Amino acid sequence: MSDHLPLSQLPKLPWWLALPAFGLGSGYSPKAPGTMGSLVALVLFAGLATLPLPAYLILILVSSVAGIAICDAAATRMGVHDHSGIVWDEFVGQWIALLPLVPVAAWDMRTLLAVAAGFALFRLFDIWKPWPVRWADRHVEGGFGIMLDDVIAGVMAALVLTLLLRQV
Repeated sequence: MSDHLPLSQLPKLPWWLALPAFGLGSGYSPKAPGTMGSLVALVLFAGLATLPLPAYLILILVSSVAGIAICDAAATRMGVHDHSGIVWDEFVGQWIALLPLVPVAAWDMRTLLAVAAGFALFRLFDIWKPWPVRWADRHVEGGFGIMLDDVIAGVMAALVLTLLLRQV
């Protein structure tokens, strides 16, 4: 089946799988579900941003490992490799992109601009898919493959964000 078939033409997922796989509902957006998933991840980041760095890293690790199973199960049940509505990978990639900001000490204008830059950078790398993001997207299968390209895009965004923050 095509990765871009309308959800109405795909097998239904049980709620306990659809809820995380479709990013708390953001993946059901008819337009730009990946961007909608990243926006919901930003809302969640506001609550996660004050975690100590080690706790945030554990959250990313657990979310990544769980994401492999979640995305794989959703894709398998739907009969597609990586349907655009599966956005848990965007959540994790977005959280990785914002890693240079953790822990957020104050929600001031500099922090808000840095969050906006982290969002834009992650979306840029996730949509544009420069190497090695494109390679992972095309060559790695299953839940690991669904997660890997977004993790790489998140790492690339985090590196660029770190460089930008050092210039300011």
